[in-house]
Amino acid sequence: MLTIRNFIMASFLVLMFSLFVLSDAKAAGENDVVLLATTTSTENSGLLDYLIPAWEKDTGYILKTVAVGTGKALKLGMAGDVDVVMVHAEEAELEFIKAGYGVNRTSFMYNDFVIVGPSDDPLNLASAGTAANALATIYDSKSIFVSRGDDSGTHKKELQLWRLADVKPEGDWYREVGQGMGKTLLIAGEFAGYTITDRGTWLSVRNKSPLGILFAGDPPLFNQYSIMAVNPDLHKVNFDGANSLIDWVVSEKGQAMIDEYTAKGEKLFNANAQ
Repeated sequence: MLTIRNFIMASFLVLMFSLFVLSDAKAAGENDVVLLATTTSTENSGLLDYLIPAWEKDTGYILKTVAVGTGKALKLGMAGDVDVVMVHAEEAELEFIKAGYGVNRTSFMYNDFVIVGPSDDPLNLASAGTAANALATIYDSKSIFVSRGDDSGTHKKELQLWRLADVKPEGDWYREVGQGMGKTLLIAGEFAGYTITDRGTWLSVRNKSPLGILFAGDPPLFNQYSIMAVNPDLHKVNFDGANSLIDWVVSEKGQAMIDEYTAKGEKLFNANAQ
């Protein structure tokens, strides 16, 4: 039986391996290697596996990726351990830019967050009206809620919604697991609980989950993704390679591929570079 402890140990080992890969690439000083820190949602959804081979073929660069929460991805950028960062938490991104860690921040695609839980919707969240009301209902019922708890863009959005609901989630019913989106969904399914997820990851794993989308469509659930290069004035980075990736994802080809990407017949992301 899968346990939260097993999930945590497996995730830790994967993260450590990824960081060693990035460290080795940095040490090699290969001009054709670009190091990307990105969110688990772009990896779990399969989007990167779809986009990156085309970019590598078009440009000759090689991408090495570590998929973590937005907070950890930004910390890797701050330390100069990567060349480019792809995340989805506007407030944290703007702080990153303002502090001088990043440049060339570019918005390039979006989807939305959704609230998932038991498919029969025992709390009638479909009639909640707003995402904040939906969370308040979960809070009042003390139903199990599984939080990523990892300072990711999704976790930041969840905390914002709890604030909008004017409640503080705490107690045995509130489970912080420190995991990526795919694993958090599996844990929530194991507990027949609730969680917040980006739609892209949900669509890519829904056949493995007993949960269903219970609430969506509220404006605060909008989920914008951005990409930015690490400031070459602070760290020795592959700035040309980083900008090559930025330019490509906002190009006509990159935007078209994002719009064309589907999982099981459903569109996961919408291109919106300006």
